[in-house]
Amino acid sequence: MRTPTAVRRGTFRGVSLLGTFVAALLCVLTLGAGTASAHAALTATDPADGSVVPTAPARVTLTFSEGVLLSPDSVRVLDPRGERVDQGRPQHDGGRNGTATVALRAGIADGTYTVAWQAVSADSHPVAGAFTFSVGAPSKTTVAVDSAATRTDPAVAAFYAIGRYAAYAGLILLVGGCVFAGVCRASRAVQRVAVSGWITLFVSTVALLLLRGAFTSGKGMGSVLDLSLLGGVLSTKPGAALLSRLLLLSAAAVFLAVLFGTYAPGGAGDGTRTDGTRTGTGTGTGTGGDRTLGRRRDIAWGLGVGGTLVAGGLAATWALAEHASAGLQPWLAMPVDVAHLLGVAVWLGGLAALLATLWSGERIRRAAVARFSRMAFVSVCVLVATGLYQSWRQVGSWDVLTGTEYGRWLLVKAGLVAVMVGIAFLSRRWTGQLVDASGSRRATGRKKPTTGTGAKPTTGTGAGSVTGSKNAAAAKSPEPPAGDPVRAAQLARQRVAREKAAGRRARDADSGRTGLRRSVLAEAGVAVVVLAVTTALTGTQPGRAETEQRQAAGRTAAPSAARPAEVRIAYDTGGANGRGTARVAVDPARTGANTLTVTLTDPSGRPVDVPELTLSMTEKEKQIGPLRAALERQSAGLWKAKDFRLPMAGDWQLSLTVRTSDIDQVTEIENVKII
Repeated sequence: MRTPTAVRRGTFRGVSLLGTFVAALLCVLTLGAGTASAHAALTATDPADGSVVPTAPARVTLTFSEGVLLSPDSVRVLDPRGERVDQGRPQHDGGRNGTATVALRAGIADGTYTVAWQAVSADSHPVAGAFTFSVGAPSKTTVAVDSAATRTDPAVAAFYAIGRYAAYAGLILLVGGCVFAGVCRASRAVQRVAVSGWITLFVSTVALLLLRGAFTSGKGMGSVLDLSLLGGVLSTKPGAALLSRLLLLSAAAVFLAVLFGTYAPGGAGDGTRTDGTRTGTGTGTGTGGDRTLGRRRDIAWGLGVGGTLVAGGLAATWALAEHASAGLQPWLAMPVDVAHLLGVAVWLGGLAALLATLWSGERIRRAAVARFSRMAFVSVCVLVATGLYQSWRQVGSWDVLTGTEYGRWLLVKAGLVAVMVGIAFLSRRWTGQLVDASGSRRATGRKKPTTGTGAKPTTGTGAGSVTGSKNAAAAKSPEPPAGDPVRAAQLARQRVAREKAAGRRARDADSGRTGLRRSVLAEAGVAVVVLAVTTALTGTQPGRAETEQRQAAGRTAAPSAARPAEVRIAYDTGGANGRGTARVAVDPARTGANTLTVTLTDPSGRPVDVPELTLSMTEKEKQIGPLRAALERQSAGLWKAKDFRLPMAGDWQLSLTVRTSDIDQVTEIENVKII
């Protein structure tokens, strides 16, 4: 029967662990918010999109919602034949990093020109697009706007997304594994977690560094090893951050060697190395023991300070180059983002280390479980505090959850985290049983060995006596024949296999341990999916930024017409069957692209065809036009012109010419309001 003290301890640990997983609902939701990107958006152009200017401009200028990084091909201006007419390298207009301007060659001809642009947002994400303007009057062009805009190669984008996912996972395993080893228990299983994280983060960082040039320039996989692209990447802030990450990983390698080599704390500070041997320094007495203990304390302090600096530097390589460095309050968002990433790494990485320890069959002591519980609780407190700020900064309002793609992804994450919380609730019972079972094994299985010469230590029986099983198996092993190394190697492999089998039997015989291991494995599986959704969120426009950009676009754009503008024009060419009515509709009757529809009917109201029909529009006050519409016959009496662009609002003069025979034609004029 459990004592009241044991009950209180078990209840405290259960409540702490439950609170850890419940509070993870907030932290995981805001991980996506913290890592989401506020992509730059094009807010204005000079000349304006779709405008018609009387003379050729000296340069083209673009204005963005935030700072952008420019390359030699960030702004390309193409004439109607698809030839470039820009000259020189694009620059920031007046030193403002939220603009891009490029000069045009002198004396360019009249016609329609296409501006294709690409840039890198201050948060490291590439953006691109295209628009048109006309000099003198619109003309036919061989350049399609959609094809002119630079697009990221799908294969490059896929590998780049995988690299970002792996980088986050590597940071979590490296930092969380090292913290678990330093605070709770260092073992070979935990060492494998931390080393795997280091390798994953290193390989993914190198891959991101090689892929970034192709990712931002829209080139294919064949340009990944292009040294000119790599040189351009290293000159940017994201490239410098990736290079700094590699340098910090070299320091992290030294840290790993010291942590799992010289220091290697055991499960409860008992001086057990990762190979299970004793260091002999945990209980030393006298001057020599004091000196050794003092040295270990110095190493522990050094590892704590150095590890914190390295981990903080690694997290800062994300904060300084991506989402936190752009948008609202970057001076506060960057340190908050560093703390948030470290909190995620300590909690999820510690969970991975705990799972690895349970899976390996090693015994988890009461003190190690208590330390992990406290460490996870502190991490969650940090996550809640930083997550609330990041949510406010990136989301802004409740409407974003259903009104934007970012909000919908966030709701998906909420559902996944709800599953994690349900699994975590089931873990409480297994955690309590694991601690109680471990304590029982220590109480019943620890027998004082006899100290006589040649005496063998007495071993306990049952599920907890793993050592006794190994000794018994070793005692039954035959001695290898002298001088037969092949037979000796076979027997050694057999001993290792028997020891592993005995360890698995002892592990599986502990129902509390088996249940906890399965529960933690299920949580880790859901966490992997949550991390994938988080990676998708990093490429999605945050709700607050999307809302602000919509508002900015609304302020700069002309208001929409309530309905298409429509005029009825009676005409009479003077010849036979020359009388009729033309109904002209301009949809949506605002600046930019419009659709013109002309319907001709005879006096009886039946559709009528004519040999020729032309339509043009002129803005007399601004001296723009006439702009001729390319009408195409759709059916009897129905003509249409799509993508007819009007550069500005005002009272436009519509001229309609109807020809009913070789000599009979008439031109009628009406006014149309464009807003």
